[in-house]
Amino acid sequence: MAKKTKIQCIGILTAGGDCPGLNAAIRGVAKAAIAAHDIKVIGVLDGFRGLVENRTVMLDNRSVSGILTQGGTILGTSRDKPQRMSMGGKIMDMTTTAVENARRLGIDCLVCLGGGGTQKNALHLHQNGGMNVITLPKTIDNDVYGTDVSFGFDTAMGIATEAIDRLHTTATSHNRLIVCEVMGHKAGWLALGAGVAGGADVILIPEIPYDLNVVAEHLLRRRREGKRFSIIVVAEAAQARANETEADAKQEKKRNGKEGDSVAPSPAINLVQESMASRLARQLQQLTETEARVTSLGHVQRGGIPSATDRLLCTRLGVHAAHLLGEGTYNVMVAVRDGDCRAVPLEEVAGKKKTVPMDHPWISAARDVGTCFGDA
Repeated sequence: MAKKTKIQCIGILTAGGDCPGLNAAIRGVAKAAIAAHDIKVIGVLDGFRGLVENRTVMLDNRSVSGILTQGGTILGTSRDKPQRMSMGGKIMDMTTTAVENARRLGIDCLVCLGGGGTQKNALHLHQNGGMNVITLPKTIDNDVYGTDVSFGFDTAMGIATEAIDRLHTTATSHNRLIVCEVMGHKAGWLALGAGVAGGADVILIPEIPYDLNVVAEHLLRRRREGKRFSIIVVAEAAQARANETEADAKQEKKRNGKEGDSVAPSPAINLVQESMASRLARQLQQLTETEARVTSLGHVQRGGIPSATDRLLCTRLGVHAAHLLGEGTYNVMVAVRDGDCRAVPLEEVAGKKKTVPMDHPWISAARDVGTCFGDA
């Protein structure tokens, strides 16, 4: 029998990039809110933009049935911010409109599923519009501050690991270096986790600036030991040490014939920029005299059905959020800490990023099995 509570209606939206587990989290929140607390649930379409444009749909047990295993989000998503939204070609602060629309709909609390940007946007609605909010941490990057893990990460790490497994066979068949670029924004969790699980020989993450010569020497040592191939997993935001970045820029100028050239290139010509992973592969091929190839997993990591671990996590987070609503607890993020779901004040989360600490056990384990991080 449903418990009566002072809250009557909630809105739920998904914001930022798509991510495995969003539908599972929507289902968890909605089912528990309806069954345990007799709360009406309104789905807001396409993130915060849908709230501003007043585009919603009613959610009931039937509408969220069967979505646990589906990838993507049935509500749609966007990266729009209520305080800085493009409207008719102009950037406008639509905070007041968003809050007024929510009140007209009878929404007592807005549940926001998203990453670091969503935490900030939700806190903005609370602080500047007086709206009650609850957030759930979503991102394959696993960089949301204040929680041990974000949903979507496990699925993405599994996809990246499987890709690395497959790259092993072609690398060894052709005696090659293969550089595999993975997502992660400015945190190395995804590259580190998939790299260790996939047995990568080199892992380059943003938290550890790499020395190209150290990486090349590691690869050459492997070849001297009779290893036929090497797999290099690199996070999209990995950075070479400053002196190497400057040196490479000079080499680029020489190759393009621009050094000492006083004639500026035509502004109508837009040169295609070489990707970081492609540049790294080219440099390593030159230093090791070994054929190199590049694989960029891109949005494949964000697609498909969520893993069993993410489905379980999303259900737990969603149900806990519904119980917080029933208790009248707002303006928090539902986090995972030491295996338990806990409410963390949004003020402690918004605007912060969780990066890989240098003493993390994944790093020490990787070093102990001979993985190179490109540092001294």
